[in-house]
Parts: sequence; structure tokens; C-alpha cells
Amino acid sequence: MGSLPAFPNDHSPKQTINGLIDETTLIDLFKSQQNHLNFFFDRIDHSQTLAFTRALLSSTGTVFFTGVGKSGFVAHKISQTLVSLGIRSSFLSPVDALHGDIGILSDRDVLVLLSKSGATEELLRLVPCARAKGAMLIAVTSVEGNALSTVCDMTVHLPLERELCPFNLAPVTSTAIQMVFGDTVAIALMAARNLTKDEYAANHPAGKIGKSLIFKVRDVMKKDEELPICKESDLIMDQLVELTSKGCGCLLVIDGDRRLIGTFTDGDLRRTLKASGEAIFKLTVGKMCNRNPRTIGPEVMAVDAMKKMEAPPSPVQFLPVIDDDNVVIGIVTLHVLAIRHLNPPNSKWEFGVLL
Repeated sequence: MGSLPAFPNDHSPKQTINGLIDETTLIDLFKSQQNHLNFFFDRIDHSQTLAFTRALLSSTGTVFFTGVGKSGFVAHKISQTLVSLGIRSSFLSPVDALHGDIGILSDRDVLVLLSKSGATEELLRLVPCARAKGAMLIAVTSVEGNALSTVCDMTVHLPLERELCPFNLAPVTSTAIQMVFGDTVAIALMAARNLTKDEYAANHPAGKIGKSLIFKVRDVMKKDEELPICKESDLIMDQLVELTSKGCGCLLVIDGDRRLIGTFTDGDLRRTLKASGEAIFKLTVGKMCNRNPRTIGPEVMAVDAMKKMEAPPSPVQFLPVIDDDNVVIGIVTLHVLAIRHLNPPNSKWEFGVLL
């Protein structure tokens, strides 16, 4: 078994709060946990893992996970990971199952039973009931030759050197191993099912993942009357209201067919005023505009629009949105991406906050 760093003789909370856990002890603990995890990685039977993964992949029903205590929490988490990948999965409480919930099982389902010891009484009591429903039973345990593995259809052994706990009792290494195993298998299933980015994003519409992968420029851009547009022949001073009132910090300079000619920003205004003085009253927007601005299309992902704004050589605060014919159809601003709500009214999620 791996060795653990020495602990003070007095384990009282007061002593710990007073600073008896020093940096060296903490570093040694992390190194010990790393060694315990390496023990698992070096000894796991990949043939068992492959058989387990294929069993889940070939299931025509629901993949149920069950466990008690900390293993139960891990079972629930792994199940939720599979659900997020579009795989039918659920957590089945072993206690509730014995009081009616077993009715959800069918002969098309797989039931994965997580238990460090393989001797968990609640799971052993569940096995004959689940077998009577015709479900495939898979034990995932860390003790060789345990009772649970002898009554299931398949067993996966997760090698465990010892718990990080100095008493080898608190399930902290065993649950870490269970989590690593389950999540790695989940990604294997994700690859086997050829899950696309769009399909994955569709399962995460409300959080950072969904906002990064679902929303496009057309979903967040300003358009129509919100656009600060002008002609290149317009005098700069005549367009000050348009420049400041639309909240974009710029003017989009267009021709008679609404094709983009260039942009004129409030920064351009300050520089022109400094360089020209009173001559600014006779200058047109077309003379001072940037005729080679960064632009973007409406079907580009919103998160990629933000990346384009922040790209070298210098960041910009907005991007004109143009179609294939260079016609202006909108504008997306860093301000919009940072604070505009992209969920229904009253939602507290905001795009920029979550990026």
C-alpha cells in the first residue's frame, strides 16, 4: 500500500483551524492521491472496460446507475453526464427501487451497480428483483471476489490501492476512481455515437456551453432602425446624433444599395477633431472613414464574433454584419455580447457573464 504523509497527533478542528496543516503536508497529500490514482491507471483491465462500454452502447433501453452513499452520488453524476450526451440514462435509488421504483426496469435496460466493497446490502437485495425484470446487471467494484460481482452478469474491477484518508476509511480515492472511470467511458460513448457539436449544444441551451455553441450573430445583432447608418457624402457634424444615439460607438457608411463602404467611430471623430480643428465642419464621413473594417456574417457563432473583436493587431468594439453581397444587415457590438440577455425575459443568465 502507498504511504501517507504524517499527520499531527491532535486532529481536533481547533488545531487544524490554527494552522497545523502546512504547505508541505498539503503537497504530500496531493502527491499521495496522485500515486493512488496512478495505481488505478496502471492496473485497470481495459478488456473489462471495453466490454462495459460496448454493453452500454448496445443497450436498446435505458442505462440505469445505482449506488449507496458516496457511490450513489457518483452514480447519479455519471448518469447525468450520459443524459447530457443524449444517452437515455437515469439514477435508480436502491431503496426506492425496493418500494416500487423497480417497475421502471425492463429487459432492454442495463443496471450498473457501483460499490467499492461489493458488499453493500441494499444493492445485494436489489439484484434478484432487477434480475426478475430481465435487466442486464453490471457490478463496478474495487474489492476482488466480492459478493456483488458473483451475482451480476458482468463485473468491472476498479483497482484501489487505498483511500487517501489516514484511517483508510473515508471514500475519497475510491470515489475519484469511480468518477474518472465513468466519465471516461461517457466520452468513449460520445465518440462512438458520433455526437456532433450542435447536438451536444442542443442539450445545454441555458448555460455557458449552449450560449457558446448555439447562438449565432444573427441572434444577437442590432438591425433595421437600430443601425447607425449614413452615406459617405454626409457631413461628419451632421451625423453626430446618429453616431451617439444608437449606442454602437460608430457609423456604418453605406452606398445607395446599402453595401458597406466603411466605418466611422467616435475615436475617429476625436482624432479628426484634433487634427482638423474647425475644418471638421466641412469634412464628409467618407473622407475620414475606415474603408477596410473587420466584418462578420450572420451565421457565424456569437462566441466567434467576440474572438474576432479581440483578435490582433488591436481589439475592436463592434463588427458590421454583412451578407454575401456586402450588404449591411446588422451590427454586433462587444457591449451586446457582454450584457444582452440571450434567454427569455426575466432570465438571470447573460452571455458575457458566462463566457
